[in-house]
Amino acid sequence: MARTKIHTGGCHCGRVRYEVTTELTSVVACNCSICMKRGALWASTGADQFVLQSGADELKDYQFNKRIIHDLFCRHCGVGAFGRGKGPDGRDSVAVNARCLDDVDLDALKVVPFKAKLCRFRDKNPR
Repeated sequence: MARTKIHTGGCHCGRVRYEVTTELTSVVACNCSICMKRGALWASTGADQFVLQSGADELKDYQFNKRIIHDLFCRHCGVGAFGRGKGPDGRDSVAVNARCLDDVDLDALKVVPFKAKLCRFRDKNPR
C-alpha cells in the first residue's frame, strides 16, 4: 500500500528545484505532441501539495493549443520538470514529470496511457 510522501525534483542543471507531496503509485503517459516529444510521465496533485523551492526566475512558460496549461521549463537546460493548470473540477493543479524526481524507481510505477485528442491538464493521477 502506498503512502503519501514528500518527493523532491527539478531540472537537469539544478536551478529549478521543488517538493511535491503525493502517493506516487502510477504516472500518466499522455500521447499529445509535446508529452510524446518530452517522454514525460506525469504525476498530478493539487497546487497546495507543491512547493517551488528555487528557480522561479529561471522558468519560461510554454503554452499551445487552448493555452490552458503552463508547461514550465528551465531557461538554462531546457528541462520541463512540471506544469501548472486547472483540473476538470476547476482547482489549481500541478503535474510533475516523474522522470525529474529524485530517487524514484520508475520501473516500480504503473504507467497509465492517456489518449489525448488535444492535451488536457493531467489532473488525474490514477491509483
